[in-house]
Amino acid sequence: MSGSGRLAGKVALIFGAGSVGPGWGNGRATATRFAEEGAQLFGVDRELDRMKETLERVKEVGGTMETGFCDVTSSQSISDAVDACMKRYGRIDILVNNVGGSAAGGPVEMAEDVWDSQVDTNLKSVFLTCKYVLPIMEKQGSGAIVNLASTSGIRWTGSAQVAYAATKAGVIQLSRVVAVQYAKKGIRVNTIIPGQLHTPLVESRLAGQRAGGDVAKLLEQRQARIPLPFMGDGRDTANAAVFLASDEARFVTGTEIVVDGGMSVRCG
Repeated sequence: MSGSGRLAGKVALIFGAGSVGPGWGNGRATATRFAEEGAQLFGVDRELDRMKETLERVKEVGGTMETGFCDVTSSQSISDAVDACMKRYGRIDILVNNVGGSAAGGPVEMAEDVWDSQVDTNLKSVFLTCKYVLPIMEKQGSGAIVNLASTSGIRWTGSAQVAYAATKAGVIQLSRVVAVQYAKKGIRVNTIIPGQLHTPLVESRLAGQRAGGDVAKLLEQRQARIPLPFMGDGRDTANAAVFLASDEARFVTGTEIVVDGGMSVRCG
């Protein structure tokens, strides 16, 4: 697929290209859709096993993906991942930041070390990937950065998760600031704000945390918040990422696409 498509000839570095379980996680779906659109891929994850299904799906659509390890809480690990991508492809046209996770609690309930971990994983990671990739894109004279936030960063979404909400709001504003700073250098920076999607995270973690392990109950609770009569998944996030990474979005920077079925604009 590398010879044609909306991302043909572009090299994409995806942080968080795996998924916690089988199915369409945001990173896996993004890698697959990018491959369908002709991008050359370098995908990294903290757990290499999580990328096995991603590799299979990329192969199914005729693409290829180089893989590597990365701990996004480590500056050196991110630097190494960027260097590995450059060694393989010689350029980075697209950066996707898809790493993050939530923890329950407000300021009183949440332990200080949990707060610090959330900041490092969800927000500092984006700061660090930009630190190492922006100079490469600036030298190239072009680039597109797609950061993933969450509706928790713009609205109350049903539970107190103060660090997740604060860090995802931080990702949105970081993206806006970097977008303006680097606009004259041909680099676009945008954010996708996914809502409550049916990703593998539902079965692997959230159902146990919030519905006593009852997946059907949790899905029913989440669907009740969504105006559209169905729940999206990682492919919906990926379709937004394809647009933002492509030349079709050449005049789009410093903004957000909300992918939530209308959840964040409904009242009550």
